[in-house]
Amino acid sequence: MNNATNDEKPDPSLGAPKTTAGMRALLGDPKKAIIKLALPMMLGMSVQTLYNLVDTFWVSGLGSDALAAVGFVFPFFFVIIALSNGLGVGAGSAIARRLGSKDKTGADNVAVHTMILMLLMSAVFTLTLFTFAEPIFAIIGAGKTTAMATSYGRIIFGGSILLFFTNVANAILRSEGDTKRAMNAMIFGSVLNIVLDPIFIYQFKMGVAGAAWATVLSMGVTAVLMSNWLFFRKDTYLSFDFKDFRFEKGILRDISNVGIPASVQQASMALMMLVMNVIVIAVSNTDGVAVYTVGWRVATIALAPLIGVSTAVVTMTGFSYGESSYDKVSFTHIYAMKMGLLVETVIAVFTFVLAPQIAYAFTLSESASHITDDLIIFLRIICIFYPTVSLGMISSSLFQGVGKGLYALIATILRAVIFVPIFALVFAFNLKMGLIGVWWGMVVGNILGSLFIFVWARVYVGKLLKTSNLADVSHKLSDNEKLNV
Repeated sequence: MNNATNDEKPDPSLGAPKTTAGMRALLGDPKKAIIKLALPMMLGMSVQTLYNLVDTFWVSGLGSDALAAVGFVFPFFFVIIALSNGLGVGAGSAIARRLGSKDKTGADNVAVHTMILMLLMSAVFTLTLFTFAEPIFAIIGAGKTTAMATSYGRIIFGGSILLFFTNVANAILRSEGDTKRAMNAMIFGSVLNIVLDPIFIYQFKMGVAGAAWATVLSMGVTAVLMSNWLFFRKDTYLSFDFKDFRFEKGILRDISNVGIPASVQQASMALMMLVMNVIVIAVSNTDGVAVYTVGWRVATIALAPLIGVSTAVVTMTGFSYGESSYDKVSFTHIYAMKMGLLVETVIAVFTFVLAPQIAYAFTLSESASHITDDLIIFLRIICIFYPTVSLGMISSSLFQGVGKGLYALIATILRAVIFVPIFALVFAFNLKMGLIGVWWGMVVGNILGSLFIFVWARVYVGKLLKTSNLADVSHKLSDNEKLNV
């Protein structure tokens, strides 16, 4: 786990590295920078999401009830991810913009604020969900799987501080262009989780709780690894000084302007999953939830490379915006969108062709085999919207990078909370398509939402470029006047 990017020369007067490979990439050619930032994160996100599939694979051996139990916990687990990633995105955007404007001291201060906020948020979240896990699952319709969901959920909730820290630390590394170490941490934790899953679930005979313990333990090891990089080795571009710390309203506001909308934006995805669970139960039963749980996890790994690209877009657009290089902001948006569109088209084709094999792999147990055909149908329908996600996700990341987190939130709510559930209900009930109609509703809702935010982003970038051009003209006129004098 050595850092392959840190070949910096120390500057004793600053007490921090003078430069790093990541910072040099941000200052260089935007096309090369996007590729250098995106590729490690595409790989890291893919492996991290792969562990979710492997986790589902091992849990599927316990039967459809176990799959459903994990499905009821997953939206809350997603909320943890949403809050921590939202804080990380807000901090990463604020840090990147400061680094772009050559304000390293301000960037360091943002990093310290982020860590303090992370501790406060994780404490509140952990205590609340751990205490009220059982009644929450009973209320949302877990039924006979309530006890199993509670067992799994309380372990995940108890270890949520580890997930908070690793996601925030990862975002801080990305904000300074250090995507290789961010990738290393993600891959290490995911591979460890994959190894521990069968041991805890079957060898130790812990069942679905074993899957939760494997997740928490792997996150703990990853947290130790990242703590060493950030606080002990201190070879990152950013530095942390917690002495005489005081909250600054300006920094809190800057993090919150992107972080809160980003958290709500991702939490809205969890809300969508909860709503979809309710719709699926109304149309089908807990078997439908099992199909949705497994199928959506397959979808998450299919979209993982795109998430990797989008994290690079937040850093690159934030840095370019801080430099006032709006042409680089525009180039980053379009180039990254094309990259994502190509990758997701290939993945969609493979998903459609290999749907039977994928479905069979997750329904090997006798108690889960009866949902195989339904899972194949889900996979072949849902993959249709994969390519268009590039338009929406990359556009959302652009807004986050330039500090317009509320724009990204509005577009995501429109897509996930309004379009997807409404179209799911219309297709399932009004058009009487049942469970298959729910899947088609998800496709149509996602496509329309992605197109909406892409158009909005291009209009916004156009205004930035127009402002920049007017400023250039004004500057040239001013220079000419001085020459005439």
